[in-house]
Amino acid sequence: MSYLNAAVIGTGFIGPIHVEALQRAGVTVTGILGSSPEKSRAAAVAVGVPIGYESVDHLLSDSSVDVVHITSPNRFHFDQAKESLRAGKHVLCEKPLAMDSRESTELVRLAKETGRAAGVNYNIRYYPLCLESSQRMRDGQLGELLHITGSYAQDWLFHKTDFNWRVLSDDGGPLRAVADIGTHWLDLIQFIVGQPITSVCADLSTIYPVRQRPIGGIETFSGKVDENQSVESINVDTEDYGAVMLRFAGGGKGVLWVSQVTAGRKNCLRFELAGSREAIHWSSEVPNELCIGHRDRPNEKLIRDPALVGSRARDAISYPGGHNEGFSDTFKQLFRDFYAQIESGDYHSSATYPTFDDGHHEILMCEAILRSHRQQCWVNVGE
Repeated sequence: MSYLNAAVIGTGFIGPIHVEALQRAGVTVTGILGSSPEKSRAAAVAVGVPIGYESVDHLLSDSSVDVVHITSPNRFHFDQAKESLRAGKHVLCEKPLAMDSRESTELVRLAKETGRAAGVNYNIRYYPLCLESSQRMRDGQLGELLHITGSYAQDWLFHKTDFNWRVLSDDGGPLRAVADIGTHWLDLIQFIVGQPITSVCADLSTIYPVRQRPIGGIETFSGKVDENQSVESINVDTEDYGAVMLRFAGGGKGVLWVSQVTAGRKNCLRFELAGSREAIHWSSEVPNELCIGHRDRPNEKLIRDPALVGSRARDAISYPGGHNEGFSDTFKQLFRDFYAQIESGDYHSSATYPTFDDGHHEILMCEAILRSHRQQCWVNVGE
């Protein structure tokens, strides 16, 4: 049980997941903040926390709150993270960390200046077999990186009547599929490989330049609009699909494609890493299996089992082999790492969780990807 108390900003799809994972990790959640006092109070009742905060100021003035979790729409992340750090709170922010690299640079600086722990919720790292993949790469079992391919595909925006605030660049930023889901893949792969991506070449596509927005709104992943609901036509300037070629610092190459309009794929992240000794393949829709490829002997399938994996993956497994763990467990394991580091008093050196620096690098990559698409050429990350 942690002695730290948390509060969550955001009552949409992800906010309640944070609350549940925090409670499972033994962290007390004092309250939750929505876009109105009424939504805050309703969410507090729904997730079983004491307080529905009336405003950000109300939350930050609560001296019992040690850590703020930010799960609000993207455009609010910068101001809410900045205010939380200045109020002396530790911060765990959903991705993206900010809307652009100017904002993320400021947040990285402020986190160091205030001496607070500052993390970004790249939870996919915390699937045990992703941690196992990272350890095998670092231990040399896979050999040198030759190349890596992968994808992140969803279908929740498959119809032109599917709508969410993320499709609007003013709310979510100029990139959508790449920034919303592609950055999870990019963060995961750099974590596994142990090398940064240094340059990119991208081609993006908006399948529906005009979408039908329900008047009154619709929740993330909630499905099709009610046939009787009124809609309005909205111009869309963010991508439904994107393909990106990648170059890594160590010389390896890669290819990623992302889509939010692939029918039948609900939330599928996949990668196949070709090493000079072995290859591995993993899918988030079958998260408890890691396929291991060999040239001169039979291939293997490793099942998530604490008795069969290395120490890093073992630390992120709560149940015996055959007792499956999934999406919500990755939040719990990331939060355990984050809160353990706070309790140790060493907030920045050798952080095991994704930090604001990682979030900043992801934004630099997104800016390079957008610039590459617009210029139709290779672009170096951070230039």
